[in-house]
Amino acid sequence: MSYVDGFVLAVPTKNLAAYRAMSRKAGKIWMEYGALSYIECAGDDVPPGKLTSFPLAVKLKKDETVVFSWIVYKSRSQRDRINKKVMADPRLASMMDPKKLPFDGKRMIFGGFKSIVEL
Repeated sequence: MSYVDGFVLAVPTKNLAAYRAMSRKAGKIWMEYGALSYIECAGDDVPPGKLTSFPLAVKLKKDETVVFSWIVYKSRSQRDRINKKVMADPRLASMMDPKKLPFDGKRMIFGGFKSIVEL
């Protein structure tokens, strides 16, 4: 069984190319340190809900796109070890300035999950 970090965020649609470029750089760093996979997905069929939905969760604005992403690791301990190295990597530091992010980091939802079914 594996361990997954999951993320949901709102990216201004005009910034998707910049977000993709940033994610490619970051993903290569995660993979270099041992992540099993790194996946970023832009919403294509993400309906708004009345009680819950991805758009409601990130307070999506009309000019934004929901992004759903995840990073897979062998275990939580591996994730903790990898994330410690990633966060200390100077190549990532330039991408971590909240003022330079191509999205509002305050509306990002994230968490770690242990898998319960893998087929």
